[in-house]
Amino acid sequence: MNKKKIVNDPVYGFITIPGDFLFDLLEHRYFQRLRRIRQLGLSDYVYPGAVHTRFHHALGAMHLTCKAIEVLRQKGIEITGAEAEAVSAAILLHDIGHGPFSHTLEHSIFRGVPHEQLSQLFMEKLNKEFKGKLDLTLKIFQNKYKKKFLHQLISSQLDMDRLDYLSRDSFFTGVSEGIVASERIINMLYVAKGELVIEEKGIYSIEKFIIARRLMYWQVYLHKTVIASEVLLTAILKRAKEIAMSGGELFTTPALGFFLENDLTSDKISWSILETFSKLDDSDVWASVKAWQDHEDRILSLLSKNLIDRKLSKMMLSDKPFSKAQLKQCRESTIKALKLSEKEADFFVHTGSVENNAYKMEGIRINVIKKDGTVVDVAKASDNYNLTALEKTVKKYYISYYR
Repeated sequence: MNKKKIVNDPVYGFITIPGDFLFDLLEHRYFQRLRRIRQLGLSDYVYPGAVHTRFHHALGAMHLTCKAIEVLRQKGIEITGAEAEAVSAAILLHDIGHGPFSHTLEHSIFRGVPHEQLSQLFMEKLNKEFKGKLDLTLKIFQNKYKKKFLHQLISSQLDMDRLDYLSRDSFFTGVSEGIVASERIINMLYVAKGELVIEEKGIYSIEKFIIARRLMYWQVYLHKTVIASEVLLTAILKRAKEIAMSGGELFTTPALGFFLENDLTSDKISWSILETFSKLDDSDVWASVKAWQDHEDRILSLLSKNLIDRKLSKMMLSDKPFSKAQLKQCRESTIKALKLSEKEADFFVHTGSVENNAYKMEGIRINVIKKDGTVVDVAKASDNYNLTALEKTVKKYYISYYR
């Protein structure tokens, strides 16, 4: 069987699957499941074109990683064939642990279990199935391999994951502010003292990358209508879980039903539970929510109808926490509009906060190698004072309610 396939990607054009083993991973049902998980959750409620999947993104990130390996090799950085295959496998599988609607329900299915932890568990399971072929991949993914720059290609503030999702999400949403010069950035990559760095002449492309990331968070990922839709879906799952765990009748698919009927944390994840999770995707949730519109529980029914019909709550954002008086006013407005009790209002009025971290000085930073060989942080190397300002975490508070 010919496993060296060519895929027509809408962002990069024709891309190739670089090896037989990577093709086998791509064909595995765990990975094929990503075709049925939206990259941007419910962002299509704002941007109708945002219906691309985690499958799209994983292929694109792998393509950029292969390009980065090629550039680094041309600059004399030693990367063996086994290392190239391992890091390509790691980026291909980095999101395999995502549940339905990606980040939206990340802590609604499992309590306190991030998708990165689930991705690692899937890799370990695949490693057993493929008889140890993912040993090196797991070391790189966990940042336990001697060549730290390989992990940085997968997970850092300038990794191939971010380069792809900014370009891809910008393409499908139509938000041009997210466009980044990914090819230029990759061609400026280098390795110094075992760390991934950017050549000094690529600094302006990095500035644009950081600013684009900040803008995409406010305009797409943290758009107030996107937050409103995600809060609504989370409330639906919360109510459904209450009904399921109390023994009430509830239509669900088998996979979703299992997670609604059980309170699962990281210490309770077994191989059998992971197998059940591998059968769970967006379609399970949509099918169930559609059925719940007619459920006898008025709260679940109303929440589900609101999501299906896109009758979203009013969302207010503020730089400061809302006062008790404002919260009380919003609750009273919702109770009156929907004829709810005080307890029922908890499912329709939500408060919280969101943060935008365009660039962090701590952790794995973006470093620039100057012509004299010195390595400095990009914020210090840049003459753009706005870049230093982007180090600060911007926090906004929200209230979601019905009028």
